[in-house]
Amino acid sequence: MAQQAYMTETDNQGSGHEPRGTRIRRLMSRLANRLFAGGRDGRGIWRRGMVLTALAVLVGLIMLLHAQVPNTIGNSGSLIETFLPWLGVSVPVLLVLALVRRSATALIAVLFPAIVWLNLFGGLLGDKAGTGGDLTVATHNVNADNPDPAGTARDVAASGADVVALEELKTSAVPVYEKALASTYRYHSVQGTVGLWSKYPMTGVRAVDIQLGWTRAMRATVTTPEGQVAVYVAHMPSVRVKMEAGFTARQRDKSADALGEAIADEKLTKVVLLGDLNGTMNDRALNGVTSQMRSTQGAAGSGFGFSWPASFPMARIDQILVKGIEPESSWTLPETGSDHLPVAARVSVDTSS
Repeated sequence: MAQQAYMTETDNQGSGHEPRGTRIRRLMSRLANRLFAGGRDGRGIWRRGMVLTALAVLVGLIMLLHAQVPNTIGNSGSLIETFLPWLGVSVPVLLVLALVRRSATALIAVLFPAIVWLNLFGGLLGDKAGTGGDLTVATHNVNADNPDPAGTARDVAASGADVVALEELKTSAVPVYEKALASTYRYHSVQGTVGLWSKYPMTGVRAVDIQLGWTRAMRATVTTPEGQVAVYVAHMPSVRVKMEAGFTARQRDKSADALGEAIADEKLTKVVLLGDLNGTMNDRALNGVTSQMRSTQGAAGSGFGFSWPASFPMARIDQILVKGIEPESSWTLPETGSDHLPVAARVSVDTSS
């Protein structure tokens, strides 16, 4: 009787051994049934998760068509573009929710924002840094309320940069920075709240009018061993997120246009822009500048290179942009007493080889 019962249960004429492939297929079938079988409400895997599906499509469309989001209400378009990479965080969240909901439709829909994000930012995930270059530049918004300006100056100089731009220089702190950097940089100039320090001779130094009423941008010709470079330093006006007005950046946008015009009128063919632009390369408001120049981080960096806020960087608003010069590597420097991280880049001024 026991033998007969066993033969009946196994249904394989008493062999007692089920092929391994059959067991695996049966386990996979059970798993699929548990994940996707219709519930008590009678809806199957294709009808569940319609809200998740809609959210996935919406996120994908926002990333794909971000340039079409209007700025008429609270500069919402620029706000989205400032933090655009972070929309990618929604992809794994939506994926997990789709699995929990057991929705095949939502799972497929999540592919849409995932593909769009990878198309936009996938190139930043790898390390594109090279080993060449004949000039190292750095920029740092040092923060007017920096408790240790001397230490911050030494930290930036330790990067080995040949040319250093500093922004948000408080008048009372300027002598501290000048003293701390004097032994490393023979040449320097401070214009308003921005300054430039160089190991190589500087000529043609002047303030650049970015329509603020006071000086927050400058230009100088730096004569490197490989030739002359026009170096611009700029600190764009801050943007604000206000409950009653949304993302307010009108003055920043006006200043960015003025800076773009100044760079377009530059006579030298080799140009470097260093500074806190208070905007990312995705922000349409900076098109007057970014349409002319390349980001060293985007061309030769590793990762996103977020620089602000220093305690938990979420956006790269401190920029090194070049024109007529080849980026070789780009990186962020260690945290200082500022709320921004310094950023640096190695570039090739001599592009003939």
